Amino acid sequence: VQLQASGGGLVQVGNSMKLSCAASGWAFSNSRMGWFRQAPGKEREFVAAISRLGTITDYATFVRGRFAISRDNAKNTVYLEMNNLRPEDTAVYYCGQAYYQRWNVGSARAMDFTEYDYWGQGTLVTVSS
Repeated sequence: VQLQASGGGLVQVGNSMKLSCAASGWAFSNSRMGWFRQAPGKEREFVAAISRLGTITDYATFVRGRFAISRDNAKNTVYLEMNNLRPEDTAVYYCGQAYYQRWNVGSARAMDFTEYDYWGQGTLVTVSS
């Protein structure tokens, strides 16, 4: 399994950006997917997660109402639509794939990066004021 994140870059405060994460391999449609981020000097933190069919989503409090996670199982791709971006959203964004785990989106385990089996290389998002 390989994950390839893309779509990051430099964006102005208040603007939008959409990240993509393309997965190779056979496990995508049976995997829960998540987005995490890591700012310089900080730990990796949960951003959003989505269930296998895309019917259940969950968000960190600080992005709820601004970010939206979605997936297209036909394309083996998960997305993160980010709106009304703030300087504190600046970070490297990582997509994670959980295939072997058995937690539900919305649970505490879904927000723990150690509960994901595979990771992409990350894509840098810089929000300038």
